[in-house]
Formats: sequence, C-alpha cells, structure tokens
Amino acid sequence: MMQQESQFDVGHSHSRRPQPRLLLAVALLTTLGGCAVGPNYHRPTAEVPTAYREDQNWKPANPGEIPGNQIWWSIYSDPRLDELEQRVEVSNQTLKAAEATYRAAEEAVGVDRGTLFPVITATGGYTRTGSGSGVNQAVTTGGGATVTGAGHSLFSAGLQGSWQLDVWGRIRRLVESDVAKAQASAADVAAARMSAQMTLAADYFQLRTSDEQTRLYDSEIADFKEALRITQNQVKAGTTTLADVYAAETQLESTEAAAVNVQLTRAKYEHAIAVLTGRPPSELAIDAGALSATVPIVPAGVPSQLLERRPDIAAAERNVASANALIGVAESAWFPSLTLSGSYGFSSGVLPGLLKTGNSLWSFGPSLAENLLNGGATIAQTREARANYDAAVATYRQTVLSAFESVEDDLVSLRVLEQQAQLQETAVRDARLSEKLTLNQYKAGVVGYSSVITAQTTRLTDEINLLSVQSQRLVTSVDLISQLGGGWGAAELSQKDRGVAPSH
Repeated sequence: MMQQESQFDVGHSHSRRPQPRLLLAVALLTTLGGCAVGPNYHRPTAEVPTAYREDQNWKPANPGEIPGNQIWWSIYSDPRLDELEQRVEVSNQTLKAAEATYRAAEEAVGVDRGTLFPVITATGGYTRTGSGSGVNQAVTTGGGATVTGAGHSLFSAGLQGSWQLDVWGRIRRLVESDVAKAQASAADVAAARMSAQMTLAADYFQLRTSDEQTRLYDSEIADFKEALRITQNQVKAGTTTLADVYAAETQLESTEAAAVNVQLTRAKYEHAIAVLTGRPPSELAIDAGALSATVPIVPAGVPSQLLERRPDIAAAERNVASANALIGVAESAWFPSLTLSGSYGFSSGVLPGLLKTGNSLWSFGPSLAENLLNGGATIAQTREARANYDAAVATYRQTVLSAFESVEDDLVSLRVLEQQAQLQETAVRDARLSEKLTLNQYKAGVVGYSSVITAQTTRLTDEINLLSVQSQRLVTSVDLISQLGGGWGAAELSQKDRGVAPSH
C-alpha cells in the first residue's frame, strides 16, 4: 500500500525549522482572535406600561406577601397542598424531561468551546510494502491471503496536531449562542416546574371544591328527605295530594344524581394530581378536606419588574441573544479560515530503536481557506440568520405583551370575583331565610309544596354558585402568582456561565 502524504503525516523526511518571521506572523494573526464579526448583543426594547390598569384603586380583602425564604404555595397555609407540591420537584416526568434537555444544552456549550483549543492525537502504525520484482517473500495479508514479492517494513509513531484559529470569532460567537440557548433552556425548566406546580394547586382547589359540594349535597339530601317525610304525612292527613309526594321524590332523586356526578369530577382531579406527582392514579388517595375560606392575593408590583420575574420572558430574551450571536457565525463565512497544523514523530524500517533522534521527523505550517464561489450560499445564510433574529425579537416582544395581558386579566378577575363573592354571600343568606319561612308556611298550609321546591332549589343553586366563585378566586390567585413569576427571578440565570464574550 502506498503511503500518502498529508499535513499530518509523521513520515515527512524534508523539514526545516520554522522561520522567526513566520512565527511572528502566526502570533499576530492569533491576536486578531480578540475580535469577532457580527453585531454585539443589546437587549431589545419592549413596550412596558408604568402601572397595571386593573390594579389601581383596588385593595384586596386579603392582601398577601410571599416571604422571601418560603415557597409560593405556603401563602395558602395548607399542609396537604404543601406535601403534594414538594413531590412535583422529584417525581414529575415532564419536569425531568425539561431538566434533561437543559443538561444537554449545557454540554453543547462544552462541545463548541472545545474547538477553541488545539486538537492533538497520538499515532502509531506499521506498513508493509512490496512489488512484483526483487527477493521473493511470503507476506500474509489481513484477509488471510498470502502474497509473494519483494517488500520492506515501516514502523512509525508520533503526535499530530491542528488548531483552527478563531480569528474572526466564529467559534466564540457559536459558544455565545450555545450559552444563551442553555440559559433559555434553564428558564424553560423553571417554567415547566412552575406550570406543574400551578396546575397541581389549581387541581387541588378544584378537588376541595368537590369535597365542599359533596358535603352540601349530603346536607341537602337530608333536608329533602325530611321534606318528603313531611309531605307523606300530610297526604296521610288529607291536607295535600300525591302530586306533592312525587315532586318531593323527584327533587330528592335529582339531587342524589348530582351528588354522584360530583364524585366523578373529584376522581378526575385526584388522578390528575397523581400524575403531576409522578405516580399512577391508583397509588394516590386524598382524604376529603375543606376548601380554604380566604383568598390571599399577592401584590402585582411594578410592571417593569415582570421582565425579570417570568421565566418565559427570560427564555424568549435568551433566544434573541442566541439568534444575534448566530448572525456573527454566518458573517464569519465571508472571511478566510486559518489553521495551524503540525506533527512530530519517528519512522524506521525496524522496530528496535524506533524512538532514536535520528529517526525523528517533524512538520509545521499554517493554511488558509476561503470560499470564492458557493452559489450565493453565504449571502443566504447571513440573511437567514438576520431573519431568525427578527423573528426572535418579535417573539420576545409578543411574550412580554401576552404577560401583561395575563396579569391584567387576573387582576380584573380577582377584583370582580371578590365583589361577586360578597353579593353571592348575601344571596345565600337571603335564600336560606326564604327557604325556612316558606317551609314553615307549607307546614301551616298557607302555601303549596311547589313554593317549597322553588325556595329549596334557589337556595341550593346559590350555595353552589358561592362555592364556584370561591373556587374561581383561589384558582385565579394561583394563576396570578404564576403570571408574576412565582418567586422566580432572572438573576438565577446570571449564575449560569455566559460563555466567552467577544472582544471589541
């Protein structure tokens, strides 16, 4: 087999020591690596209001504040909720997948950063060459065949190295992009964690609402059974007809059916909570409990703080930084690449004494490469990178706008629901009084049983509506905490390595 020559070949027999001028030129070119082509990153502007419109002139009945040393759900003072939320961190599979994606993004930084440094490989080989003339020798090939002919052996060992100098900052821009992507992935992990926690809290409060509905229906069923007994007694006494009995039985049976349906709703929320904590639904049972009577509302704060509080905004901003760095990567293709290559090794026809100084060989030299014609690919790649940057900026700004919209929605919802709860509590009190008076009038024979059914149905509807409003208030308060960042801060990303910053 003919031995091919290359810039890495340890078999070069011709060599001269590198000239001082050449080394000086290489050193000068290396110092140019402090510059990087492409635009330096500046955070894009986004329209930020001076205050939340729906937060003005409104003081919540139960203003709350999440202590800096506590987790956000502690504001609800529910031990069972606290226990369930802590399981999300260690068991939720969606969160584990997000964390694995982040780890992969972190390692991608190391992959590209490694190309900033020289690559050195160790080599060793044995070559047997021969021809059809000369002394006949039997040589066994790797495939087991025997070839007869003249030949000689060549042993070699050495080191080969190459170093692509980052003269125009292409690699550093790529690392810069990778670091920004990793930080965006870290923010995505925070967003996934928060989403799972918030969803669990919302499901938990809905489950507790079902518990309250069950207790309400059980009480109503007992009352309706008593009303049915009174009606049956009045039929025996001849003061009413069987029509009232059938009406009472219908009311009782429909209420019992509604109570059964609540159990179905509760079971689904329990199953959802089990999955959020990373367990099969069959392995989680949540005992019945009470729905929180108070709705703590955290202050919205200054709108500009939202840009640093929300992980989705932070992720969108880091994606802009990544796209900006990739413009530099694309623009670096307009400039030549410089690679230093060298080798040092030994070559001998016999293995003993291979590493003697007389058998040493070395080579060293730079090489330049430049695209002269590629069908407009470089132009297209640069335009593509700039278009991707524009898209990332638009996505960032839309994320900011959507965040302000969500906060405003929650603020107005909480304000309206608080007013609705006050009115609904009054309606429940009046409905209870009306039901009591109407039932007494029926017992006295003043009104018919249809009036009792109307009063009881109205009271039950008002009770259910009050529970619904209370549940909505709790779920919306959870959502507001989520929209405000849940205690997360962009400062967490500053703890991550921001990579190699380009020199200016």
